[in-house]
Amino acid sequence: MAKKIFSYRGKTIEELKEMSEHEFAKLLPSRQRRSIMRGFTEQQKKLLERIKDGKKNIETHCRDIVILPLMVGTTIKVHRGNRFEPVIITEEMVGHYIGEFTLTRVKVSHSSPGIGATKSSSSLSVK
Repeated sequence: MAKKIFSYRGKTIEELKEMSEHEFAKLLPSRQRRSIMRGFTEQQKKLLERIKDGKKNIETHCRDIVILPLMVGTTIKVHRGNRFEPVIITEEMVGHYIGEFTLTRVKVSHSSPGIGATKSSSSLSVK
């Protein structure tokens, strides 16, 4: 069985890494393209510098950065509201926002009501 080679809009990951950020932005959908063409915020610039330096244990609150080809292969801990969750960036994630891969909401499951929670529960016997 042949191994499938990754391509994004007809370009391999090596070709994407050789492109500048503005050339890569032309391949993206409109929302991501506008985000890159507008320029990065200071927080996003710091994150990109850490990635380029090859630092380990990168933690960030910056969930609104578009995943660029130079980020592929790194592990970034993204804040999800109460803790940092590690995200291993793969080739298929290129072009998405990094916050899409750490969910901030959890399913709530309620148990049975306690004594005094409703009018009828106050008349229950306590054993």
